Amino acid sequence: MGIEFLITSLVVVISPGPGALLTVAAGLSGGARAAAVTALGCTLGIVPHLLAAVTGLAALLHASATAFDVLRYVGVAYLLYMGWATWRSPAALQVRTDAPARSTGARIAEAMLVNLLNPKLSLFFLTFLPQFIAPGEAQPTARMAQLSLVFMAMTFVVFLGYGVFAARFRDQVLQRPSVLVWLRRGFAAAFVALGGKLALMQR
Repeated sequence: MGIEFLITSLVVVISPGPGALLTVAAGLSGGARAAAVTALGCTLGIVPHLLAAVTGLAALLHASATAFDVLRYVGVAYLLYMGWATWRSPAALQVRTDAPARSTGARIAEAMLVNLLNPKLSLFFLTFLPQFIAPGEAQPTARMAQLSLVFMAMTFVVFLGYGVFAARFRDQVLQRPSVLVWLRRGFAAAFVALGGKLALMQR
């Protein structure tokens, strides 16, 4: 495992995306623990893409424009839905003491779904990881799994950092109603923008 793989993976992971955005929102609304749970869910959402790459399903997405577009537009629809729901909810980033806390399972499921509906991850594992596997590798599948686990660990650490940083300023943010309004609008716009970017993404 070379430094090139670590640097390139880090650049990919720290690039803002729906998972990072969701983790920041969790940190602001639920604190560090909620951010950690969401970061874990986003990381677990990578597993199906890894399995798809190992079993060849990612190759199908790469070869079939229809299969790729179906998954892509489902992801676009979900991101647009998240933007719409965030915009409509006046309490999207507020903490209510009289409201039941979201369960760990619900947060993990939502975070996993965000990454599951991103076909770019499957193509990432199909086109990126093989570059770091030697042609004569005795166990290429095991090597891909090893590199993938490193990528997942980096994802969790970076997303956790995003979420904890957001949670650090949670009290200051929640005490300012006007800031909450603009944050809610900003998150909604960001989800819509990410959906648009995914819709225009080329294979």
